[in-house]
Amino acid sequence: MVRVFLLPYPVSRTKCFPDLSMEPRIRIETEMDQAAIRDINVTAFGSETEADLVEDLRTEGYARLSLVAEINDVLTGHVLFSTMSIKGEYGAVDALALAPLAVRPEWQRRGIGSRLVEDGLEQCRKAGCQIVLVVGHPKFYGRLGFSAKLAEAIASPYSGETFMAQGLSPDALRGVKGTAQYPQPFSLL
Repeated sequence: MVRVFLLPYPVSRTKCFPDLSMEPRIRIETEMDQAAIRDINVTAFGSETEADLVEDLRTEGYARLSLVAEINDVLTGHVLFSTMSIKGEYGAVDALALAPLAVRPEWQRRGIGSRLVEDGLEQCRKAGCQIVLVVGHPKFYGRLGFSAKLAEAIASPYSGETFMAQGLSPDALRGVKGTAQYPQPFSLL
């Protein structure tokens, strides 16, 4: 049996969704959503790579939180948070990888991706997760609290200005130094 948890969202009108019927409903994916999630990722990225990554992370048990955005019963976006770790001199620190984030092209630039990330981070925080790593556009993820500076002490094959971290509690990243250990499916990217 698949349990569905609905996340609350504001009921007020916003500049992105002046028509409340167009306000995205963010919720946990169900098994029935998986074909649409694949289609969202293929359409958004123009290849099957990210869609395959989602399926591999889900199948191999690394997926921790998978959210979809739904407008008028149509899935418009998806975000996945997967387990990973940061291996340091004194052991490993648990973390999450935010990847991929995808929104159907016709629904992009309307705040759906931001809502998916914000709601996902809040759910991760409530679940006790401390650190989230992402590789992506610095301007977009910077607005959502991610920072390349916070990731400087973490070695990664993705290191650089697009490799960013966020602590989900005060001082979560204090003293964290080591190498990002991504799940095996990420090696196929």
